[in-house]
Amino acid sequence: MTLAGAGGTLVLARRLLAVGRAAGRRTEAGGVRFVALFLATLVLGLGLGSLVAVHAVYAGKEERRAARTPVVAADGAAGADATAWLALTDSLDAERQFSVVYVSPLRGDAPLPPGLDRWPEPGEAVLSPELRRAGTGEDIDHRYGRLAGTIGEEGLDEPSEWLAYVRPREGLSPDRSVGSAVAEVVTGFGPSEAGHMAAGREPGRGGENDKSAWMFQAVVLGLLVLPAVVLLVVAARTGAHNRDRRTALVAALGGRRLDRALIAVGEAGLAAAFGAVISAAAVGVAVAHDLRIPHTDYILSSAHLRVYGWTAAVLAPLAAFLIVLATVVLADLAPRRGASGTRPRGTSRSAWLPRLAVLCPLSILLAVYGPGLAPPPALPMLSSWAGTVGTVLTLPAALATVTALAGSLLTRRARARGLPGTLIAGRRSSTHPGATARLVTGVSVALIVLMQAVAWQGIFGSQATEAQQNSVRMDRGVASVGVRGAVSASAVAGFLARVPGVEAVLLTSRGGGPEGRYVTTLHGDCAALTALRLPCPARETRVAGFPEESSLADLFRWASYRKGELQIRRADTAALTERAASASADRDRETSTLALVRPDGRPLSVPALKRLSHEVFPLGAVVGAPGEDDVTVGAANRDQGRWSALFGMVGIAVLAMTAGLSAMAEFLRQGRALAPLSVLTGGLRVFRTSAAWAVLAPLAFAGTVGVAVAAALAAPITSSGESYVSGGLILSATGVVLVVSVVLWAWASRVAVRQARAWRPSGD
Repeated sequence: MTLAGAGGTLVLARRLLAVGRAAGRRTEAGGVRFVALFLATLVLGLGLGSLVAVHAVYAGKEERRAARTPVVAADGAAGADATAWLALTDSLDAERQFSVVYVSPLRGDAPLPPGLDRWPEPGEAVLSPELRRAGTGEDIDHRYGRLAGTIGEEGLDEPSEWLAYVRPREGLSPDRSVGSAVAEVVTGFGPSEAGHMAAGREPGRGGENDKSAWMFQAVVLGLLVLPAVVLLVVAARTGAHNRDRRTALVAALGGRRLDRALIAVGEAGLAAAFGAVISAAAVGVAVAHDLRIPHTDYILSSAHLRVYGWTAAVLAPLAAFLIVLATVVLADLAPRRGASGTRPRGTSRSAWLPRLAVLCPLSILLAVYGPGLAPPPALPMLSSWAGTVGTVLTLPAALATVTALAGSLLTRRARARGLPGTLIAGRRSSTHPGATARLVTGVSVALIVLMQAVAWQGIFGSQATEAQQNSVRMDRGVASVGVRGAVSASAVAGFLARVPGVEAVLLTSRGGGPEGRYVTTLHGDCAALTALRLPCPARETRVAGFPEESSLADLFRWASYRKGELQIRRADTAALTERAASASADRDRETSTLALVRPDGRPLSVPALKRLSHEVFPLGAVVGAPGEDDVTVGAANRDQGRWSALFGMVGIAVLAMTAGLSAMAEFLRQGRALAPLSVLTGGLRVFRTSAAWAVLAPLAFAGTVGVAVAAALAAPITSSGESYVSGGLILSATGVVLVVSVVLWAWASRVAVRQARAWRPSGD
């Protein structure tokens, strides 16, 4: 199979490529393999591009964070140009914390933080676009004062960041302190400025909330790239029966390995090229424009991706294209074990499936109930992992065994009622359980891995989840107000006067009590104490704690005070405001919280109180409901868990498609052998029925049972005994598998019917 000269070599190569393209179109599973290779290249290209995107985003965020980090003059030397800088935090309802930076020009040409094109006027604030969007319901535009504009792209580490710059009405002195935070004298921003960068004073919470880049890339590898590789392997061997015969014929005619490789490339090249081009186009859109990722509400920054644009949009799809072609060529050239044998393969290889199936329910019971029965600390975890691993290994066998038993029942029913399609499907299911096991393995394992990933993600936010559940049951008619910095008694009195219908008390905590315990004192007048169901003593009185029916019981339980006795001290409004003002100025020795209570039990508006605090106090106040801090801390883990769910759903869809395409190709391989049945049965319904039992039923069965088992395995992974796997996640995972199985069943039926119709004229 050679031609003379270089021109002849090129002609031969073109002919071999054309032979491959023609062979791909004419085989029974040619269309199936084309789609499988197209999807494998597409998903692999997107997966590799996602790995590059993760690196690009993390690198870009670090660069932006460094560029906006404040620089303090070396050795405390006073610069000619200086800005006062104080970084604090705030939060929206049940959302993660974000930075609120108070800035004020001190002298000279005071440096502006990156992202600001002018100094806001006193009492004005500049917010990031996403903070404005997320806080619309809480009127975030007016919380810190008048809105002066939005922060530019160069001042944010990513478009999704929540950040606010506020210029206090009364300015900001360099020695102003709020708790452990102290206002700094900033002479510039970024590593290029003279001085040393103020570590820990930079704006933004992303560095604290973000997981490591390698963890994110591991999620992409496990839930996107690995399913793509599995799909590629299946696609490479789809329709292998006819290709093996063709390869043997080409070898017998003297074809070299290069000739067979060119035929394989010709057969797969077009599908792989389409997949690579579309993946490149998808990544190219992300490079050109910011994209909001579904389910996560995250905006992927095109500015970060442009630095690695060629790698993400060109090299990654090209690498996927070459990997697919190399895999196809190696699959076609690899020697086949037993390919030269003439003895038919028996079914004894599936004899081990029923034995594994018996172990499946035992593994499930061990994973679900073992942790509660095993003595701590190590055995509960070991029993959970052992049961989960055992289920992963035995669930496909159990599904295949049940399918085989159902096939036997279908066979008897089909014989009794004369149903040829059901008879064929039942006989195949009962005779070849190993094929069913291979079909359902990827889907069932992916479902278990997804539910485990989501459940373990919930472990990191278990405290916040418990706090959020408790906060729903708590009294919303109480709120704590922690004034920032030193304020006057008149400011406290003015704040209380603008909150009608509430009673105010002051909780203070000071160390040095008996046995070194903290002493908590409650200050309030008789009206407030009576509303709290507490005594109004003439002298200071000590009680065991708040009564359970008291509105402050939840606040006392969740606030940062030690458990123990409570001292009640009667104080009128003037004394209360004086005490609150002095406590705000003496944070080192005493912790104070101003508590507001509505006697009628109606809920207090925390956003309205936050806005009011910034109108009255120079730096506002930390306002919150009982337990809100713990909810806020865990919000970052909750948001990151959405990525696991997103990639998990994509991975399940890819693996379900992989299993369905494999089953479809196997079904169509026997299509021409089944074609005469259209004459014997007088119709084409037999093909739709056979396709339903060969493609739809196993996938749907694996999806529903696999989701139920995966949810049961994930249920014990929680500190409170409740599952973190939501009903929406369960329904979504089941729905994805069912939709894929229905689509592939409809496709397999259509192709099988077309094959049958093409056969009938040839038999006349």
